Amino acid sequence: MLLKVPIDIVPPEELPDVIHRLQLPPGNSAGASSAGASSDKCRNIVLLSLWDLLRARRNGEYRNYVLNAALVIPISKSLVSGARFLTGQKLIRYMPFNFVVSLLTLLERKEQTVYLLGGGAHVLRRAERNIRSTFPRLGIVGRCPGSVRKQEEPAVMEAIRKVSPSLLLVSKGVRGEELWIARNSVRLNSGFRLWCSDLFDVFAEKRRRPSDAVFEKGLESIGFCFRHPLKFFRIFPYFRYKMLLLGYKIFKR
Repeated sequence: MLLKVPIDIVPPEELPDVIHRLQLPPGNSAGASSAGASSDKCRNIVLLSLWDLLRARRNGEYRNYVLNAALVIPISKSLVSGARFLTGQKLIRYMPFNFVVSLLTLLERKEQTVYLLGGGAHVLRRAERNIRSTFPRLGIVGRCPGSVRKQEEPAVMEAIRKVSPSLLLVSKGVRGEELWIARNSVRLNSGFRLWCSDLFDVFAEKRRRPSDAVFEKGLESIGFCFRHPLKFFRIFPYFRYKMLLLGYKIFKR
């Protein structure tokens, strides 16, 4: 727990076993840790940034989404340093794109399936083509752009439920963004669900992912801020995060 928000510690070498245990039917995961407990209703995977952690502290709906997730994977360097300062624990941080690739690789080994939801139609087609070529034994059982009208959403969810993908990948464009998963989990099948905003842009080669060196230094957000200048104001919640850590440390909460 970091500032009352749960984060899982999953070393890369343990990820295959964790994913396997999460896919077991309920009742067949004896001895599993919190990062491996199986449940039909909690197979959501959250890629947690610093801003997501702060949102989980103030937004009840998002907090419940994180609390009920199967896995909460840290993606911000600030979370790693914060956990080390506050608890002495070492978090394992993942680059979002690399984590998704690792997950798709594990599913491909079992010849499992994925459904793609979000993004524009052109980007989604290119992303699907590139995913097929990279993961030839992974079944893509459907795709749908994010620009779905509200009255069409029940039909989309029914289509997803019928094809029952092992993983539902959701990207920007869907109504409610990441909370679309939280609001519709009970209407979907029991496979994994994962949100990553720019994922299909990267798979479609429309946007480059940060280099490993930039990510290791925690500088990946700088390019994002230059594309969206208002994000520079995130410096203020960043300072608030630092003060929260100090307050929790002093009062040993």
